[in-house]
Amino acid sequence: MTGVDVTTSPAKAGTAASTPYDRLSALGIELPPPPKPIGNFLTHVQEGSLLFLSGQGPLEADGHMHVGKVGGDVATEDAYRHARVTGINLIAVMHHALGDLSRVKRVVKLLGMVNAVPDFREHPRVINGCSDLFAEVFGEAGHHARSAVGFGSLPGNITVEIEAIIALHE
Repeated sequence: MTGVDVTTSPAKAGTAASTPYDRLSALGIELPPPPKPIGNFLTHVQEGSLLFLSGQGPLEADGHMHVGKVGGDVATEDAYRHARVTGINLIAVMHHALGDLSRVKRVVKLLGMVNAVPDFREHPRVINGCSDLFAEVFGEAGHHARSAVGFGSLPGNITVEIEAIIALHE
């Protein structure tokens, strides 16, 4: 399975308005295939007009997974980039689930988890990597409620994990 070429999305056809696909293209982002679950769960569940996205991690398109303790062997700035990669993976799941990102009415809520050393205090700065991306891609609809918290460990020692709740146009 290959990445999604955002320049040929159906959302671009016949519209002069800036779409999420236009913004992804302008950012130089090609959506990867959605990551596969690492356990007995679904990557997403739609209930009514809400889409619940399971936690995703910082998996690069080339298969590299970012691991380590933020505030220890991973700098805050690097973890910010890892959260941005995680945001790209969440958008890939959204695209796969919805078929068209223009169905996103609003990013409602993010829960950002940071694999951090005990005295780390910059969890919000790390998760801003995902929050900033969502604002860039979805505009005003990308601004959301959020929690950014620290954990003693995350699966596979990944640096960040982020889950999301998305409201959809009816």
